[in-house]
Amino acid sequence: METNQVEYVQRFTFFPRFLHFLVIISFLTLAVTGMALKFASQQWAEIVAEMIGTFETLGTLHRFMAVVTFTYFGLNFILMYQNYKKSGGSLKEFLFGPNSLVPMPIDAIELIQTFKWFFGLGPQPRYGRWTYWEKFDYMAVFWGVAVIGGTGLCLWFPEQFTLVIPGYWINIATIIHSDEALLASGFIFTIHFFNTHLRPEKFPMDPVIFTGVMPLDELKHERPREYEQLVAEGKLDSIKCESPPKWVLINAHLFGITALLIGLALVISIIYSMVFLYM
Repeated sequence: METNQVEYVQRFTFFPRFLHFLVIISFLTLAVTGMALKFASQQWAEIVAEMIGTFETLGTLHRFMAVVTFTYFGLNFILMYQNYKKSGGSLKEFLFGPNSLVPMPIDAIELIQTFKWFFGLGPQPRYGRWTYWEKFDYMAVFWGVAVIGGTGLCLWFPEQFTLVIPGYWINIATIIHSDEALLASGFIFTIHFFNTHLRPEKFPMDPVIFTGVMPLDELKHERPREYEQLVAEGKLDSIKCESPPKWVLINAHLFGITALLIGLALVISIIYSMVFLYM
């Protein structure tokens, strides 16, 4: 009896997958260590500190992962340049073409269409290469590194920064760094997790960012505009590939689900701590 062979297409090459791996490791560690320091009086924070060493160790690990964050942020510009050269078009086409990560008017239209679809008032939007929430997630990295990273550097090197800024700005930087990090952690471990992994069709996780490939039928269903563009340009066959090895899928799920559980546990701990502080 013959079985239908599932066709796969490559969505991510090694470099962006490696960068995303750095994002996961660094952000997860920054969130856990940072929130444990923020809520140091809570029992769960003490447990985290004891597991890693001490609260001083948390601070050291936090700063090390900040360096990792600035590293992948810099490497991202290399990836952007590589993608630009690979596109073969002009800079304008790269920034504002159909495969761009820059927000476009079509994203606002698809946002409205998505809400209509949720309530049964219209069909599912015909998404392209990137959805509006993926573009938002990508742009949020720039905002996060600028705001959280910039204020973090002020706290790391206060003496150097107060040579050029008033001393009371360090207090302001402390508030911004702490609250923006709290907002980022809450968003990533709830909204981003749901959009990417916890939707019914993806649950418990979408392994594409780890394996780099996805079934062709999935591409047709989820991103019909991208599929039609690939067919029209004659590029579909060039991205077809073999299915990922079983060991890759197993490791991807183990790593991804572990990160999911840690993130969700941290959200619960944060909510508990916030409720406890304002009781």
